[in-house]
Amino acid sequence: MSIIETIKKELENISTDTQAEEVGVVSAVSDGIVEIEGITAAQMMEMVVFETTEGRSLADTLAPDSAVIGLVLNLEEDLVRAVVLGESHTVREGMVVRRTGKLLSIPVGEGIVGRVVSPLGATIDGKGAVTGETVAMPIERVAYGVMERSSVNTPIHTGIKAIDSMIPIGRGQRELIIGDRGTGKTTVALDTIINQKYEPKETRPLCIYVAIGQKQSKTANIMRILEEAGAMEYTTIVSAGAGDASPLLFLAPFAGAAIGEYFMQKGKDVLVVFDDLSKHAVAYRQMSLLLRRPPGREAFPGDIFYLHSRLLERSAKLSAELGGGSLTALPIIETQEGDVSAYIPTNVISITDGQIFLETDLFNKGVRPALNVGISVSRVGSSAQTKAMKKVAGKIRLELAQFRELEAFMQFASDLDEETKKRIDSGRAFTELLKQKQGNPQPFYKQVVSLFAANSGYMEGVPVSQIKKLEDDFLNYIEREHAQVLSTIETARDLSDEVQATLKTAIATFKETYTA
Repeated sequence: MSIIETIKKELENISTDTQAEEVGVVSAVSDGIVEIEGITAAQMMEMVVFETTEGRSLADTLAPDSAVIGLVLNLEEDLVRAVVLGESHTVREGMVVRRTGKLLSIPVGEGIVGRVVSPLGATIDGKGAVTGETVAMPIERVAYGVMERSSVNTPIHTGIKAIDSMIPIGRGQRELIIGDRGTGKTTVALDTIINQKYEPKETRPLCIYVAIGQKQSKTANIMRILEEAGAMEYTTIVSAGAGDASPLLFLAPFAGAAIGEYFMQKGKDVLVVFDDLSKHAVAYRQMSLLLRRPPGREAFPGDIFYLHSRLLERSAKLSAELGGGSLTALPIIETQEGDVSAYIPTNVISITDGQIFLETDLFNKGVRPALNVGISVSRVGSSAQTKAMKKVAGKIRLELAQFRELEAFMQFASDLDEETKKRIDSGRAFTELLKQKQGNPQPFYKQVVSLFAANSGYMEGVPVSQIKKLEDDFLNYIEREHAQVLSTIETARDLSDEVQATLKTAIATFKETYTA
């Protein structure tokens, strides 16, 4: 048999089922960044697998708890640069790298609710793997277009009177919580999550809390607070701890958005808290500088604005044709000395639909939440309020804004006329009424009753120190004697003439019998 015939016979016996696999080699490793030669056809955000996982099936390799995965982030002429997701010290020069052909995704299913997971979807709460079916949700995706959205018109109640009355948040909105360290930003977000337990179960938003660069002890404490409040049953925590590599901190908020989109696409409402995007920006800066991308202002990369805009743009209220689900984002930004004009704060302010600004001076004065009414704003406004809240909240913002001006003026004036004194007393009373304890959100129908009574003048003549007790006693009286009023406001979400008349009678009766 000639050589040609032998070769022909061998070619006939070769199986056609085999697929070509693109394989590269690690040429350099430094600080969790890997240079790879030989896989120049790789895509941006594609997962690659290092040879430490050799011998496994691809399904095993892509499991979140398996060995080392890389994420391609720089596409260059002769090589690609990737970040190592996981134990980077196990990657060595000369290692074989295999393409997966899959963009980075996170496994999401109904079983993820109530769990604590890593940015790659691995459970880290010690309660075993996520049960039930899961779907691979892409970490990065293009946000929904204008025609696929509908207007934001349903409130997401925070349980905080000052916010629900003056800075309402709607389902599908992006509302920034901004302020210095230790001014109660996380508390506002947690109270909002806890307050969702008062919503009817069928319309209750699922909540996702994304902890970025926080100590694990703080995340564990947040989980304990939510469990004690009964809120963990509808909440998922995505945690990238302070000791984790910067790529995991970079991925954490995108993982939270991907989990939220899974439920939004099923027609459900979702609330995502990003705590906080300042640490996220720092992690991205660190990763970008290690990838040798050119630095810009304050050494942040040029695409830092795009990073946060493509994340927050994924918040939406979908049209009825797409199920009508929504994804509401509460990003948190930490300022330095109240400087809201710094680079990252101004970036995120311009992306979001309003901001809740918490002020250090107010916090130190005992005004909690330390809400600065002048700078705080919601660009959705009363569109995201119930009719009942609209009717009682109208004059509060003006009252407080005038009080803040008069309070500053009062420091220099020794003699005040009666009208000014009356306004100052009213402003102090409203400020006291809007104070709330941590972890004690109030359902909206109680807020409406409380604010209606305040507008009706039941706080006049009451010492400021007694106002919180007055409010508690009045709400207890309403629950005891006029429980139907609360249930009517809760279901109708409006203040009918009949309900207002009942409340006015109740206020008059209560004032006669009440002794502060």
